[in-house]
Amino acid sequence: MDPGHHGRVEIADAVAEFGAHLLGERGFSSNTVRGYLTDLIDLEGFARRRGSPAVDGLTLDLLRDWLWQSSERGLARATLARRTAAVRGFGAWLVRQGYLPVDPALRLRSPKSHSTLPRVLPQNAVGELLSGLAERAEDGEAGALRDLAVVELLYASALRVSELCGLDVDDVDRERLTVTVTGKGNKQRVVPFGVPAAHAIDRYIAGARPELAVDGTPALFLGDRGARLGVRSVHRLVAGLLESVPGSGPAGPHTFRHTAATHLLDGGADLRAVQELLGHASLGTTQIYTHVSAERLKRAYEQAHPRA
Repeated sequence: MDPGHHGRVEIADAVAEFGAHLLGERGFSSNTVRGYLTDLIDLEGFARRRGSPAVDGLTLDLLRDWLWQSSERGLARATLARRTAAVRGFGAWLVRQGYLPVDPALRLRSPKSHSTLPRVLPQNAVGELLSGLAERAEDGEAGALRDLAVVELLYASALRVSELCGLDVDDVDRERLTVTVTGKGNKQRVVPFGVPAAHAIDRYIAGARPELAVDGTPALFLGDRGARLGVRSVHRLVAGLLESVPGSGPAGPHTFRHTAATHLLDGGADLRAVQELLGHASLGTTQIYTHVSAERLKRAYEQAHPRA
């Protein structure tokens, strides 16, 4: 594309080029890039229906209308915030490329997200879930041994589900009881796990993984057909487990991450250590768990203190 032809650049072409830029130069995760491109393709369709298929049709008013329509469709606040971030990044890039003289997204505001606290399971509930999985794995069935190891490690190391599914066998250090994780932005960190998780992983690697493996894959966790275990499979497993646990809120693998972080803080762990464990770039992100701990303390106080 010729930067001299400001407005005649098609939005669709610019979006494709922007996506390649994000993947190649900015080091965004593939999940983030996929989300941004989904948003911008939706924007391109909206602009085309408005008779503005070229980038010079991207005005602040059009962007606001697009976000308003997205909101009317009932999209979650987190999705609207991501849409705002995507179009802001796109607008700034269009100016840098010389495709637009002024960034139309500069004054676009992101909707404020609700400060809802994450769902956290009580320690006894986690214990019961893991005991149930251990009972199911007693007969040595490969899928049951894998499921136990998956949930033990999710809780022990507070991993994101994508990080868990991305693990290879060589990422596990049995001597040091640590696992090397590739997190957001391709950043690696070393995360500890405990003895129960170590036992579950050992049993899985010795007794289940050879049975599941079919193609010499290096992946630690394998699905029933022998390929790397997928994120959706872990979601299904955890959602099924959490059906029986009282409480509202999300019922996915992230619940174990939230729970592990909160239990660590409840037990006296340092906030910065928890930040490092979780792989958060900002301490502010980790601080949500101090609010969870404070809420739990308040509830316990109200239930137990005679003058509450």
